Amino acid sequence: MSYTPRLKNEYKSNVVTRLMKEFSYDNVMQVPKLQKIVISKGVGAAVNDKKLIDHALNEITDISGQKAIATMSKKDVASFKLRKGMPVGVKVTLRGERMYEFLDRFVTTALPRVRDFNGVKSTGFDGRGNYNLGVTEQIIFPEINIDKINKISGMDITFVTSANTDTEAMQLLSELGLPFKKKNDADEKPKVENKPPVTEAAVEETPEAEAAVEETPEAEAAVEETPEAEAAVEETPEAEAAVEETPEAEAAVEETPEAESNEDEENNKEN
Repeated sequence: MSYTPRLKNEYKSNVVTRLMKEFSYDNVMQVPKLQKIVISKGVGAAVNDKKLIDHALNEITDISGQKAIATMSKKDVASFKLRKGMPVGVKVTLRGERMYEFLDRFVTTALPRVRDFNGVKSTGFDGRGNYNLGVTEQIIFPEINIDKINKISGMDITFVTSANTDTEAMQLLSELGLPFKKKNDADEKPKVENKPPVTEAAVEETPEAEAAVEETPEAEAAVEETPEAEAAVEETPEAEAAVEETPEAEAAVEETPEAESNEDEENNKEN
């Protein structure tokens, strides 16, 4: 009896039936399926140190169980000191049984080792049924010996399906065990925001009262006309001028020393 991966048996026996029932397919051939998984990793620093390519090749080979190949640059970039044909990354494409085996290990072993893992994001679909996932650390895979790695680095994993829409692809990957994040309550807030509060509508209708209040400037104009009284008050400086004229009396008082001198002369004559 030949060996068959667990997820492959799960797909044939259960996933196909559930997808046909959910999306109402007429033919089994319409059911989407997983075609391939591509694991890729960019190594830009390999321009200066070509040994980094060898390390990346060994890591991707150990993770996937299939020999990885180096990807070459397609053109010259002088600012990066890059020449056409230089190795700048590694990749491997998995199909068939190795594809299902890697997906099984990835879902059951690697993802649970991610720190504070709450599920993978559902925003990585490209609109044509393909899903892209980024891994920030290669040490989540049990095949990697943390004592032998020279640098913590990540990789990109692409799931290529035959689905026509992202909804079908997401349902297929969910049935195969890929844990997507559940929608939070924050995503349902727009339903509450669409209901306009009655109190706000009532408050918005009050501008008529505000218009009535704005018409009151006539009273303010009447109040502003009172400066005539202020002008009358300002005219009182005439009285102040009259008061200021009193220095004449002071001058008369100051002239009295002459009378005092005349009295002194008369007293001297009498003596």
